[in-house]
Amino acid sequence: MTQELLHNKFDRPTLEAKIAKESFERKTISFYRYFLIADPSQLRDTLYREWESLGCLGRIYLAEEGVNAQMSIPLPNWQQFEKSLEKYFPNVPLKIALADEQASFVKLCIKVKKRILADGLDDGAYDVTNVGKHLSARDFNEAMEQDDTVIVDMRNAYESEVGYFKGAVKPDVLSFSEQLPVVTEMLQGKEDQKILLYCTGGIRCEKTSAWLKHKGFKDVNQLHGGIIDYVRQVKEDELESKFIGKNFVFDDRLGERVTDDVVAHCHICGTKADTQRNCKWKYCHTLHVSCDTCFEKYDGCCSEECLTAMNEPIVDPKWLVKKDPLAAKRNTRRVAPKAETESSL
Repeated sequence: MTQELLHNKFDRPTLEAKIAKESFERKTISFYRYFLIADPSQLRDTLYREWESLGCLGRIYLAEEGVNAQMSIPLPNWQQFEKSLEKYFPNVPLKIALADEQASFVKLCIKVKKRILADGLDDGAYDVTNVGKHLSARDFNEAMEQDDTVIVDMRNAYESEVGYFKGAVKPDVLSFSEQLPVVTEMLQGKEDQKILLYCTGGIRCEKTSAWLKHKGFKDVNQLHGGIIDYVRQVKEDELESKFIGKNFVFDDRLGERVTDDVVAHCHICGTKADTQRNCKWKYCHTLHVSCDTCFEKYDGCCSEECLTAMNEPIVDPKWLVKKDPLAAKRNTRRVAPKAETESSL
């Protein structure tokens, strides 16, 4: 009996060509929920069978503590997907993307993880269900205007680089597990002030608010539904958008424009730009901001160094190094000893 294949088996060009031939529209969504899943592995296989048959694409993480998902759903199958979603995750709030100018995902990937959001803390370190107050877009805007309010961006540095709430504290970190201790230290002495947390879809604020309450902060608030739902509410209720620039998203689009403000700069030449791309040289692939001029000049690479290496007739990747991500943002690299480099590839 042939074993059922419950994962993608095609390469990216094949998948992209398939999507390009689609005659229907798609809807990009995200959702999360903390709740007990008794057997994440079994649920993973069940979801893959159902959602793959509906043509769903995306990245879904399952753990005993819950689900975290970003997906692209064919509109003709939307009602069937909603019924499936309600069956396994009843009443889960959905965040709908602003627009789908391009495909957000090219394959369906469902993974079982230890946690749906790694925080770097031991199990049981704090009560993740004791969260802060959820604020609507209107309430968040009003709270920002109050005295002694501290606004904290709970996203990674490369996300806040291209868009953020005015006046927000933006920790210079590259992972959520790094962020909790950094934010706690930054907020030291502000335990009695009003804390406003925001992130892309709400999941990072959910854990952060619980952690800050555990640490003695008394007035902890979070933007309900994150930036994604904030933008929807701003449009529907005709509110002022206090978020400026782009909202970084974790799919192939890499960003959704919220306002016309361009708040970032090209990593190569320094001119104003906010288009994020991965370096075209496959051994680098560093996420960077580049203007259109530099993108063309360096053929999609993040530096002249990568362009030169990409065009070499024979490239031996053994000289490549483990890069310091923050240094990579400044377009520099550290060369490691050969033996160490070989073991890392």
